[in-house]
Amino acid sequence: MRFRIKLKATQPAAVIPINYPYALSAVISRILHQADEDYASFLHEKGCAKAGSLKVFKHFSFSEIRTAFRIEGDRFRFLSDEAMFMISFHLPQAAESFIQGLFLGETIEIADRRSQAAFTITEVLPTPTPLEDIPDTAITEVILQPFSPLVCGTKNDRGYYDFLSPQHPDFVKQLVHTWREKFITMYGEEEVDTIFDPVSVEVVMMERPPKSRLVTIKADTPQETKIRGYTNFRLKVKGVGQALKLLADAGAGVYNSAGMGSLHIL
Repeated sequence: MRFRIKLKATQPAAVIPINYPYALSAVISRILHQADEDYASFLHEKGCAKAGSLKVFKHFSFSEIRTAFRIEGDRFRFLSDEAMFMISFHLPQAAESFIQGLFLGETIEIADRRSQAAFTITEVLPTPTPLEDIPDTAITEVILQPFSPLVCGTKNDRGYYDFLSPQHPDFVKQLVHTWREKFITMYGEEEVDTIFDPVSVEVVMMERPPKSRLVTIKADTPQETKIRGYTNFRLKVKGVGQALKLLADAGAGVYNSAGMGSLHIL
């Protein structure tokens, strides 16, 4: 389930930190957390109680903000008072109107210790994808491209990630591993081997090599973390509809709810 979110700045020439994805993630998580109890009631009324509540809210991803802008050091200055981003959730289709009502009209603040800007959400537009019409059991091949830096890595002895480029031989293996883990949190382990048996992933290079970006999470705090993601490449992915829908909705790799690995279906 995918939406285009339109924003309107409450003040002209808004300035936010260049590492804004984590701040935006915190805003989204706050909205979802406040709605959790109402969503559980909604699912029960719709006969979808099996889908859970906060567990499904965990699986979302969002793109970078699209607008006219200028980079000023570590600041992101808006050159327009309007902007948009895409957000996707792995939720039942029946929840579409619920999500729209949750976000529409909200005023959100994107900030760190140096900059802050407020925006009103003026539109929450459902954006159907080709995957929505594909049966859960049908084996399908899709081409995906990161909407935001895709972070993939292996844990080292210190418990930190060694980040992998799409050109690394272990990149696909780790991407499929995190995809399987998401599937297990949603649906359990009983059918995971059967579901992932037909899965194949191929990295498709573009005219220019993949672009690396270092992103700071929780900047200027004791928990500050730097992660490395990549854009400017594509993924040719084959699998059953149920698994593909989860990947497209929840994002690929890790740190999806922090704005990493959001996918565009080509």
